[in-house]
Amino acid sequence: MRRSIPAFAAALGLALTLTACGSSGDDGAKETTEPTADSATTEAALTGTLTMWVDETRIDVMKPIVEKFQSETGVKVDMVQKVSGDIRTDFVSQVPTGQGPDVIIGAHDWTGEFVNNGVVAPLQLGDKASEFSPSAVQAFTYDGQVYGAPYAIENIALVRNNELVPETKATTFDELVAEGKAAGTKYSVLIQQGDQGDAYHLYPLQTSFDAPIFTQTEDGSYTTDLGLGGENGEKFATYLQKLGSEKVLDPALGGDQVKEAFLNGEAPYIVTGPWYTTEFANAGLDISVLPVPSAGGSEAKPFVGVQGAFISAKSANPVLANEFVVNYLTTEPVQTELYELGGRLPALKTAAAKVDDPILAGFNEAGATGAPMPSIPEMGAMWQFWGTTQVQIIGGQATDPVGAWNTMVTNMQDAIDAA
Repeated sequence: MRRSIPAFAAALGLALTLTACGSSGDDGAKETTEPTADSATTEAALTGTLTMWVDETRIDVMKPIVEKFQSETGVKVDMVQKVSGDIRTDFVSQVPTGQGPDVIIGAHDWTGEFVNNGVVAPLQLGDKASEFSPSAVQAFTYDGQVYGAPYAIENIALVRNNELVPETKATTFDELVAEGKAAGTKYSVLIQQGDQGDAYHLYPLQTSFDAPIFTQTEDGSYTTDLGLGGENGEKFATYLQKLGSEKVLDPALGGDQVKEAFLNGEAPYIVTGPWYTTEFANAGLDISVLPVPSAGGSEAKPFVGVQGAFISAKSANPVLANEFVVNYLTTEPVQTELYELGGRLPALKTAAAKVDDPILAGFNEAGATGAPMPSIPEMGAMWQFWGTTQVQIIGGQATDPVGAWNTMVTNMQDAIDAA
């Protein structure tokens, strides 16, 4: 994570509004009608106190942003640090009682739980939505409405050791494996697995077979309809068996093992995220970041994780909350500042385009059309079925990959039906 903002006036002209949101507080922003950009910039609307919850993993990034917002608007922001393991559940339990914050900073995959519990208000990004990476807006979209303002994204990609392979000509994953083998190293392409499997790191390959975990509507919302069954999923399962038999994938190689192997020059390629590339760069490796090539013929789309801000459905100051979340946090200077503070790629396209770090720029290209991690509650039950089946296919315990895959899909559907 890493670390300049011009006058706040530039942010105030954005025509962004928050849809109807309850108000129960005493100080400032007592309007009961839907706020507009004009009303949000009046002196009355910018009077009062805003309470914001942030966990320990994000608070250092948000502090300077909040301090500037306070100094430029006169709004007092009471920023409360919450434990990362508790912040999500505390928000769900305390908002209905009126004890929760106006704003909470968190990850997009909290959206489904928040919406189902009625604790967050929908946002209206309007034309501003097109200025973000499509996956960033989709990530906070639930049942056709946007519930969070994105500020940063992260995803996995293909990382190359330029000393071992100075140029990548492969356009398919099989060609990439061949290039990797030609380098004469112990491994060709490293993708972490472990004894529980790792569906997250295999997802770009799976989506290239047009077999997503869940189907999506036109606006990007996830349905509860599984998309990984049928012929496309079966083809992917068969391909996993092939990669396992060729030892491209190995259940013995978990996250620590693939990281160390790449650091030791034992493979020219690894599929991983920015959490490891920092270590690679600090170790003196000359690396490049590229999109994962397709294995199944369609685009390989990694999961995309998005950081953002939600507004409480019971906010005491919805106009102030809207001013910070929708009108301030979404501006290019602020998104750039958040990138400099935290090291995550900005969700706003203009800010992302100005990132001069070639490593992060590579991740941006690889994840530009990626698939947001599903935020629907049903997702939680999928991982165990998914990872276990994949690793059994890879390791050879499941000798019939199609049969094992179809059993997995049936078990997933049963879990969804029982939810």
